[in-house]
Amino acid sequence: MIQEKRQIQKDNLDLKDLTNKHLSIQFSLDGFSFCVLDKSSKTFLALGDYAFEEKTSHTPQNLLTNIADVFDAQDILKNKFDSVTVSHVNDLSSLVPRSLFDEKKLSSYVEFNNKIFKHDFYAFDELKNHDMINVYIPFVNVNNFFIDQFGGFEYKHFSTALVETLFNIYKYSLSPQIFVHICKSHFEIVVISDKKLQLYNTFKYSTKEDFIYYILFTAEQLKMNPEKLELKLLGNIEKDDELYNIAFKYIRNVSLLENRSKYKYIDSITEELKRQYFMLFHQF
Repeated sequence: MIQEKRQIQKDNLDLKDLTNKHLSIQFSLDGFSFCVLDKSSKTFLALGDYAFEEKTSHTPQNLLTNIADVFDAQDILKNKFDSVTVSHVNDLSSLVPRSLFDEKKLSSYVEFNNKIFKHDFYAFDELKNHDMINVYIPFVNVNNFFIDQFGGFEYKHFSTALVETLFNIYKYSLSPQIFVHICKSHFEIVVISDKKLQLYNTFKYSTKEDFIYYILFTAEQLKMNPEKLELKLLGNIEKDDELYNIAFKYIRNVSLLENRSKYKYIDSITEELKRQYFMLFHQF
């Protein structure tokens, strides 16, 4: 079942004229979101978000069916865009130091922490400004669907975009920074200190206690003092949420990530939405 969580669009947007418009897409087994950027005016014009709720299990085939149904229902997605970027959101990825990377051994990097299959296809992203390679398993069937829809497009793993975006914004920060990007049942942690990426990881959680445990465990492993580090939260989080409250209980400097984008937004895209869809709005 597909649940429309959010549909925002500029009034009187001409769907037949998407010249110089960019489309950003993010998707996972349980959801699909997109936004449209007018590159001429540097303004975001549309935002859509859908949840996929399966009665049995989330599978790549169910995912493809759901995404195709969203495209059938959304006229704006049926157009040809000036450029398209796609982000694959899953935990089937592994960061590898460039010095240890061998393109002939892609499966060995991912299988260490994940269950893989013989027919799996592997891809990799080079992290800019880092001596790291991100090896992952993309959803090939969905990529093929996008080829049919758009022709050419660029794709990468969500973690690649997250690390690069946060590092570019905060690499000159004087104090250690822990960033936590929060989703419904998992979150990503990015740690930046001394102008370097110190750590990236993803954790599944079901309670607020799970949430704070993994954050404090990460800080302890990196020998970071909870009294001195800065914890910045983004994604599905608000200041009165239980996740924010428990983080503030154990860590002195906690804040919601500020929007520092040079781009503009239509009025119906609020500050809360800019933070919730931070990565979608920075994916171009």
